This record gives sequence, C-alpha cells and structure tokens, in this order.
Amino acid sequence: MAATTLTLSSSSSSSSAVSSISLHNPTPRFFLLNKPANSKLFLSSLSRLSLSSNGTTTTITAPRSNPGEIDTSFFDDEFASEEEIVFDPPTPPEGFIAPPYFDEGPPETEDEIAAAYEELYGPAYSGESYLGKDIYVMDSKARKMTAFGKVKKDKIRDGFEERVIQVRRVTKVVKGGKQLHFRAIVVVGDKQGQVGVGVGKAKEVIGAVQKSAINARRNIITVPLTKYSTFPHRSDGKYGAANVMLRPASPGTGVIAGGAVRIVLEMAGVENALGKQLGSNNALNNARATVVAVQKMRQFRDVARERGIPMEELWK
Repeated sequence: MAATTLTLSSSSSSSSAVSSISLHNPTPRFFLLNKPANSKLFLSSLSRLSLSSNGTTTTITAPRSNPGEIDTSFFDDEFASEEEIVFDPPTPPEGFIAPPYFDEGPPETEDEIAAAYEELYGPAYSGESYLGKDIYVMDSKARKMTAFGKVKKDKIRDGFEERVIQVRRVTKVVKGGKQLHFRAIVVVGDKQGQVGVGVGKAKEVIGAVQKSAINARRNIITVPLTKYSTFPHRSDGKYGAANVMLRPASPGTGVIAGGAVRIVLEMAGVENALGKQLGSNNALNNARATVVAVQKMRQFRDVARERGIPMEELWK
C-alpha cells in the first residue's frame, strides 16, 4: 500500500512567523486523498493516520486506500434495479395517414398570411389598409423634424379627405391637480364608398386632430351604394344611447341629415339619402351609430349570390 507524506515545518523570527507545507508523494498525482464514498470509510481512514515529529518538523503519513475498499453498494443497487427501457410505439390503426410536416407544403403567399392575421386579430393588425397604405408608418409619415429640432406634422396624402366633427377640451383629475387635453373627432373618406371615424387626444389641438385622423384610417369601412349614389335599402343603427335612421332617396334629393350623420354620409360619397338622429345628441355616438347602420346594409346581388337565385327573383 502506497503512502502519502505531509511535512509541516515552522520557523520563527523577530518580525514575523512563516509557515510552509511541503508535500512528498512517491507517485505524482493530482489529489492528496481519494474522495471518500461515505463518512464511515472516511473516518476509518483518519484513524490510520500516523504522526512523527523531530523538533521543528511534523510528518503526517496517511495510507492510500485501494479502489476495492470504496463502498459502492449504494450505486450498484440503484443501477441494478433499473431495467433497460425499449421504445415500443403502438401500432397505428388501419387507414391511418400520417399528417404532412409543416414545411412539406408549398410556401404561403403574402395574401394568405395577411388574411390569416386579419381573421385572428382584425383588419387593423394586417399591416395594410383597404387602399394599400401601410397604417403602421402613417404616424412616421406625419412626423417631420424641422430645423430647430421640433416635430412638425404634415397631412398624409393617400387620397382621403378629412373633416373635423368636434374638438372638445377634456380634463383629467390627478393627485397634483387637473391635466388639460383636447379630444378631436375626425371623419376621413375618399367619397367613393370608403369612410372611417376616429378619435384622438393630445395636449394640443393639432396633435389631437392628427391622432384622430390616423385612428380613423385604421377603421375604414365600405359603404354599399347604388348607381344613384344612395343606399340599397333602409337601415337603423344604434351605438350607446344614440339611434340613427337611414333611408334611401331618389336622385336630386341630396343628403338630408344633420350633425355627425351628414358629415359621415358626405365623406362616404352618398349624394341622395335621408338621415335622422334619434335619442342622444352626442356627436361621437351618432357618428358611430351611422357606421353601424351602414355596416348592416347589403347589395342585392350579394344576397342573390348567397341564396343561389337570380337577382330578379328577389322581389317575387
């Protein structure tokens, strides 16, 4: 059995005491002692340490344990209890067809991806508006830095016209007092069947109008019109406490309506129609009630196509 010798020597002086440890190992190894497997074996090895001293030098001799003396019964029992696991999948039933991998099919087009996003999150998250304008870069287009580092906002040139319905001063009560802001209601449209209503708040009137215009472009709807620039049929809309009644009119009648209903119809391109506000006089609710009433309208050809009959048989 090989042994490891550890020599401790110390020398004292008037200024300081210096201690040194020298290791004498007959066979060079990286560790002084093997790591004990358990505490009992480690204590038994400590009991076999021998000390020898010759004045200033103390020698500690520890016998090195053989690999066969290490207790490995715990690990042997653990691994012996485990059995070899063999993967045996169940047999697929008759007529089973494995689904194709997601990367085997043809790549999806941009239109299919946009349609999937619109189906999940709505048209505002598709990245493209109805006229093909990117709604996410509208705000960056509206911002323009001047020579003095201030932000100057310009009108967006995308074919839409803007009409301000209402600008109100609103306040928010906080702990330190009241915060003054402006709320603007804007209607945008191309007068060809596309219209949208938006709301925006800012500390300045110009900023509120710009925000509401961008918000209106994100809520564009299509208004069904006939060749006489009127509605195909009557419709009613309700939003909150506001009720709006819309009726088609003969050519030459014009838009007979008031308030926010008239502005929405004019920006949509309606030339002959009758409108009436019932209930609340709130401008925002009446504008949105008009949008709700317009969304209920359908063209006769669309109804005939869904029923699978000619359009002439709708009146029979």
